[in-house]
Amino acid sequence: MSDASQLVVQIVVFVIVAIIAIFVLVTLFRAIRIVPQATAGVVERLGRYHKTLNPGLNIVVPFIDRVRPLIDMREQVVSFPPQPVITEDNLVVSIDTVVYFQVTDARAATYEIANYLGAVEQLTTTTLRNVVGGLNLEEALTSRDEINGQLRIVLDEATGKWGIRVSRVELKAIDPPLSIQDSMEKQMRAERDRRAVILTAEGTKQSEILNAEGMRQAAILKAEGDAKAAVLRAEGEAKAITTVFGAIHEGNPDNLLLAYQYLQTLPKLAEGPANKLWIIPSELTQALQGLGQAFSQKSAPTPDAPEASTTGPGASARPPAPAAAPAAQPAAGPAGSESSSPA
Repeated sequence: MSDASQLVVQIVVFVIVAIIAIFVLVTLFRAIRIVPQATAGVVERLGRYHKTLNPGLNIVVPFIDRVRPLIDMREQVVSFPPQPVITEDNLVVSIDTVVYFQVTDARAATYEIANYLGAVEQLTTTTLRNVVGGLNLEEALTSRDEINGQLRIVLDEATGKWGIRVSRVELKAIDPPLSIQDSMEKQMRAERDRRAVILTAEGTKQSEILNAEGMRQAAILKAEGDAKAAVLRAEGEAKAITTVFGAIHEGNPDNLLLAYQYLQTLPKLAEGPANKLWIIPSELTQALQGLGQAFSQKSAPTPDAPEASTTGPGASARPPAPAAAPAAQPAAGPAGSESSSPA
């Protein structure tokens, strides 16, 4: 055999060996599949479902088993675009929704639904319209928790056979029409103004009540103080009157002293800037008459004593006055009409 033929045989053998090596490598590469954590792969053998690959190292039959694209098993968050929804009071509102879901069965998510993400979006839109369509705008704005709960229940029941579990549904935004927003702002402003007026009125009312209560307590305390002062003043005056009355009775005053005290008391009646008219009591003439009688009795000579005679040329003795003459003088009239004593 020539050298050329041997070289050809060696080249053919080398090519065959290389082809076999490449085939073995490709077979091994296709037989070994490494699945990352939190993902799953569906294996089809001859076009039918065979098994689900779990995370880690997996062996499949090359050229017989086919591995479909891996499915993410983690919880996913999908925000859908705003959807127009008509409320019960015929208002069109735009609602943004956010859905939290997780694939629990890779086989069902692959074979039970063609596009589970699009199916969840469409199901969310229709369910949202059904739920919000039975509410008016005010209830839709204030009942987000109830709407979220109803959406989650409906979506979870519908997507259960698809191997999907809906954990949460949130309404990200509810946007009413601009005209309705202006009306709502005006209503809110009016409500706040009303609350401010009510709070101001309540504050004024409480202030007036407290002021009135304070004035009432002050008036009560003042009245109690005046009553106690009047009682103490009356008791003091009573004690003073009793003391003066006792002193007067112990001193046994005569009519002359009483008349003199009465005359001293009369000027005090006219004291004060408000007294412009002074009425003289009727007892004043009796007091003056008593004083005049007292002074006339003291100045008149007694019957037993001789009248003093003056010495000098031409002087003569005057006979004594009768004893009954001074006693009869008080009955003659007022003090101004009495006769004066002889000089």
